[in-house]
Amino acid sequence: MAIYDVKSKNAEEFINHEEILESLEYGRKHKNDRKLIKEILEKAKKAEGLNHRDAFVLLSCDQEDLNKEIFSLAKKLKLKFYGNRIVLFAPLYLSNYCVNGCLYCPYHAKNKTIPRRKLSQEEIRKEVIALQDLGHKRLALETGEDPVNNPIDYVLESIKTIYSIKHKNGSIRRVNVNIAATTEENYKKLLDAEIGTYILFQETYNKKNYELLHPTGPKHDYDYHTESMDRAMSAGINDVGCGVLFGLESYEYEFIGLLMHAEHLEARFNCGPHTISVPRVQPADDIDPNEFDNSLSDEMFEKIVACLRLAVPYTGMIISTRESQKVREKVLDLGISQISGGSKTTVGGYSDEIGDVEGSNQFELSDNRTLDEVVDWLLNMDYLPSFCTACYREGRVGKDFMKIVKNYGIGNMCQPNAILTLDEYLTDYASDKTKKDGRALIDREIEKNENEKLRINTKKWLDQIRDGKRDIHV
Repeated sequence: MAIYDVKSKNAEEFINHEEILESLEYGRKHKNDRKLIKEILEKAKKAEGLNHRDAFVLLSCDQEDLNKEIFSLAKKLKLKFYGNRIVLFAPLYLSNYCVNGCLYCPYHAKNKTIPRRKLSQEEIRKEVIALQDLGHKRLALETGEDPVNNPIDYVLESIKTIYSIKHKNGSIRRVNVNIAATTEENYKKLLDAEIGTYILFQETYNKKNYELLHPTGPKHDYDYHTESMDRAMSAGINDVGCGVLFGLESYEYEFIGLLMHAEHLEARFNCGPHTISVPRVQPADDIDPNEFDNSLSDEMFEKIVACLRLAVPYTGMIISTRESQKVREKVLDLGISQISGGSKTTVGGYSDEIGDVEGSNQFELSDNRTLDEVVDWLLNMDYLPSFCTACYREGRVGKDFMKIVKNYGIGNMCQPNAILTLDEYLTDYASDKTKKDGRALIDREIEKNENEKLRINTKKWLDQIRDGKRDIHV
C-alpha cells in the first residue's frame, strides 16, 4: 500500500487514495463543527492558502451562515489578488485524430461517426487570422493524442506558424498548449518553442475509475499521465495548468485530489499551478453526460470555485464556454480570473475559408456569444476585460509571477496592462457600443489607481495606442 508523501515523484504517493478517503471522512465528520470551521475561516483570511483537509471541511459545511462567510471571503480574496480583471482567450483545435479510448470524449478512437480533421499550416494561418480579426491575443492550442497524425513536430511547427502571423494590427502573443502527457524531452521542446502555460486535465484522480474511463491507448497509464506536470516543470516549464472533468467521479474526491496535486507541485518545485480549470462533462457526438452518475449541481459548482479560491488564493482559475452565461456570471467574483470568449470547439471553426464540419466539435458550447458580446457583458458588470500577455513575455512566470500576486503588485502591473490591451481591442475590433462602454470603464479604472505617476503614464500610453502604436506594456 502506497504511503502519502506530498514530495514524492510517485503519483500514487502524492495523490494517495487512502489519504483522500481519510480526508473525506474527516470533512464529513466535521461539517457541522462550527468551532473548527470558524478556525479554518480565520486561517483563510490570512490569504496563505488552506491544505486539502481544511478546504474540504469548508466544502462539506452545511451551515447557512458559515457558507455565506465562505462565499464572502472568496469574493474578498479574489478582489484582493486579482481585482476586477478578467483575462480572455480562445481555444484553437488543430486536429481531432486520437488513438485513445476515453469514454467521455467524442474523439475516442472507436468513434466512427465523427468527421476527422487535421489542419495544414496554411489552414492554421487562416484560423489565426480569423482569431486575430476577432481581437484575440491569447490561444489555448488543442489536439488529440495521435503519434502519427499529431506528432510533437507538428505541434511545434504549428506554434511557430501561430506566432509568425501579424495580420493588420493583430498578433497572438501567448500560445498555451493543452496536449497529451509526453516526455521531459518533448516538454523541453515546447519550452524552446516559447509556449505560455502547459495545460493538462487529470480528468479524474481516482486511479481505478481513471483506468476504466481510459480503457485503451497511451492515456490508460494513470501514473504517466498524473506525473506529467512533474516532467514539464523539471524540463523548465514554469507555468502549468491543472484541472479535472467534474462529473466523472464524485466532486468531493476530485476536489481533494486537485488540491493535493497543487500542494505536491508547491512542495517539489516551490510553485503551485499557474491555473486551475473547472470544466464539467457536456454533450457531444456519441457522448451523453447522463451516462455519468456524478453530475454536479450549479450550487455546488459555485461552492467548489469559492473553496478553491480560499485554498489557493494566488492561483488563476479558468471557466470556459462549456458553462452558460448564467453560471459564468455567478462564479466570476468567487474566484474565476480567466474565461474563453467567442469559442469554437471544432477543427477549423473560426475561418470562413475553411468551413466548420458539422458534428466534429469536442463538446457542445453552453455560451455561444461572440467575443464582442462577452467583452461588453463584462464591461457592464464593471469587470476589466484583459488581453494581456506581458508577464509571460517579460519572464514574470512561475515563482516570480506568484511573488507579484502575493505582494499585491497586480494593481500596479496587471491593471494598467489590462487597460492598454482592452483599449487596443476597443480601437481595432469593438462594436460602437462596446467601444463606448469600454472607454467609460477605462476612465474609471485609471482614476481608481492611487499611483499618480502610473495614472499619468497610462493616459500617455493610451494616446499612443490611439495614434497607432501597439503592444505597450509595463
